[in-house]
Amino acid sequence: MTVHTHILGFPRIGAARELKLALESHWRGAASEADLEATGRQLRARHWALQRDAGLDYVTVGDFAFYDQVANHIQLLGCEPARFNFAPEQSPLSRYFALARGADTQVAHGDCCHGHQAHEASHHALEMTKWFDTNYHYLVPELSPQTRFSLAGERLLAEVAEAQALGHPVKAALIGPLTFLWLGKEKTPGFDRLALLEQLLPVYGALLDRLKQQGVTWVQIDEPILGLDLPNAWRSAFESTYWQLNQVGVNILLATYFSPLEENLSLTCRLPVAGLHVDGIRAPHELVSVTDWLPAHKVLSIGIVDGRNVWRTDLDAALAVLRPLAARRTGPLWLAPSCSLLHAPFSLATETGLDGEIRTWLAFATEKLTELSLLKDALAGHPDAAALATSRQAIAGRRASARVHRPPVAQRLQTLSPTVDRRDSSFALRQAVQRTRFQLPRFPTTTIGSFPQTTAIRAARASHKRGDLPAAEYERQMRAEIAHAVERQEALGLDVLVHGEAERNDMVEYFGEQLDGFIFTRLGWVQSYGSRCVKPPILYGDVQRPAAMTVEWTVHAQSLTDKPMKGMLTGPVTILQWSFVRDDQPRAATALQLALAIRDEVADLETAGIGIIQIDEPAIREGLPLRRGQWDAYLEWATRAFRIAASVVGDATQIHTHMCYAQFNDILPQIAAMDADVITLETSRSDMELLADFGQFQYPNEIGPGVYDIHSPRIPSTPDMVRLLQKASAVIPPANLWVNPDCGLKTRGWAETEAALQNMVAAARQMRAA
Repeated sequence: MTVHTHILGFPRIGAARELKLALESHWRGAASEADLEATGRQLRARHWALQRDAGLDYVTVGDFAFYDQVANHIQLLGCEPARFNFAPEQSPLSRYFALARGADTQVAHGDCCHGHQAHEASHHALEMTKWFDTNYHYLVPELSPQTRFSLAGERLLAEVAEAQALGHPVKAALIGPLTFLWLGKEKTPGFDRLALLEQLLPVYGALLDRLKQQGVTWVQIDEPILGLDLPNAWRSAFESTYWQLNQVGVNILLATYFSPLEENLSLTCRLPVAGLHVDGIRAPHELVSVTDWLPAHKVLSIGIVDGRNVWRTDLDAALAVLRPLAARRTGPLWLAPSCSLLHAPFSLATETGLDGEIRTWLAFATEKLTELSLLKDALAGHPDAAALATSRQAIAGRRASARVHRPPVAQRLQTLSPTVDRRDSSFALRQAVQRTRFQLPRFPTTTIGSFPQTTAIRAARASHKRGDLPAAEYERQMRAEIAHAVERQEALGLDVLVHGEAERNDMVEYFGEQLDGFIFTRLGWVQSYGSRCVKPPILYGDVQRPAAMTVEWTVHAQSLTDKPMKGMLTGPVTILQWSFVRDDQPRAATALQLALAIRDEVADLETAGIGIIQIDEPAIREGLPLRRGQWDAYLEWATRAFRIAASVVGDATQIHTHMCYAQFNDILPQIAAMDADVITLETSRSDMELLADFGQFQYPNEIGPGVYDIHSPRIPSTPDMVRLLQKASAVIPPANLWVNPDCGLKTRGWAETEAALQNMVAAARQMRAA
């Protein structure tokens, strides 16, 4: 049997975040487009060389993006929204970044404020939301009856030529036409974006033909929506779509991942393509059925290495799965990670400071390439005995380690009260008590938590981490930064303040560093979107809180002002979702451990006199299983985890939560059941469309819809924010509305932050006056 190895995609940020640094240098004007393009070529060449050196049979081309792979396809398919009014002389790269970051067009106000609003709104960035159930954010295509497609594939074709010039056998990678349309958003009421398929397919066909002319023999086309509960019209479209694309005569490897195929299994196996990739990590129970249904002449690609987590592959277990499948097939077998390695850190090689025992349990993207090679050799009858023995020893060591299980954690879980997740009183009673306590005006203003992480803050943190800055001096500097943030908020006239989170490196990492059961990497970065990278903690064992984590900083901030100071915490589900989580127990059990740790912190903040506590849960929608049949079970334990964390307080303490960059209309009852006193949301990129769902649902508690996009350097005007607040007031009782940005402000500079917040406070005052 022929066994080949390949990957669906590789981390593009580089071993030391070279792409991030190059992007931010270009955006500052310190590097030209040519400089940025040169960095891209260098990174691609290195990553292809890693794939070749690991013995992979193909290098994957088309997985690289300067910001986002969906944004790449918006340009590739010639469907940039007309509202950007791009000039013919604008470079493709400048247009690309305008889609991602917004266009800060300067126009005269003239004598018509309304005209200025319309012009500014036409240049806001594309909406951004989560890529299926990951923490990666993609830019949402805007689709309407006026959308037109045309082939603009020169960048992809040039990258193919680059790889070929370096001597690599190339497999090109594309997002499939049906998944691209599914990921888009209709901008015209009543329009069905599937209607665009007929004019989209010829463009895909032309692109495949160009790739064929370049000598590409395999094209990976990703259709992960085959793992979703699709409407019949979408399911029916697959056969005709791939019949048409198959006529080009290039080998298509259809790739699915993140979810079982279920009712789409037989349909997928019958599609007229040359091969099929399936996720053997998320859907191991379907591998036998896929093997039996897929015609013998087609390639079967099995995602046998976990592309979304950091744990070393149990090679013995993987071979125990693969060998019977190989025996059932006479056709070609390919081995791959379950999905793109975009979701894994770059390499374990630089993590020399990691705990030695735990390090042996791990494999990052580069190491996963080696695992594929080991599996291929073993299947071919040439096992590397030493490597297999090392793997076996690491797997056994992790299972037996006493560091993973902490008896006090298990004991506490067994003694929880049935009412541990309930507040003392209903929201209506709590709201009356809280309004009496805080005496806030209508449309109270606040922020989501973080303020700019300046160069000085980052330098102090790095110096302290290296041991160059003593703890006392570091604390003094952070207290000074907190005082600075409080002073600026008071000068701006904000109603509820935050301490600014100067001492925090990341909203998950900061807490994980202070909880038992976590370990941290030095360079384990993963791209979240654009230049934004996160370094997820590795959650390897039982979680508990040894000591208070935020109380001292928050109490210090409250001592500097008479206004309410919010305590800022990250919620249990978000910590779970944004960590690399242990795979030896159910995620629900880990979430419950995290909830109890956060509950202890909430109790300590309340005892210290903090009256408003925000528990951020931006990832709760992200964690929703892709199959609706699994939703109820997930939502039951996820919302219960939040309530356990929050329900320790009395009626007079106000609990906030924050959620962003996701659609919530299909889980609004469960969001309401979280029973937060105030929820803040990302709504500006959708022009408040998301809030309409909350209005129709008659969401009972208070809401702070984001009135400006913090991910764009564009400074919104007061009239623009007033317009959004007026739209919000039309669907939510004004007495229940808060005014805030979309998200935290750590990535912005102080000048733009103050300008935007000044306009925001002015907008709130206009709304009060009206």
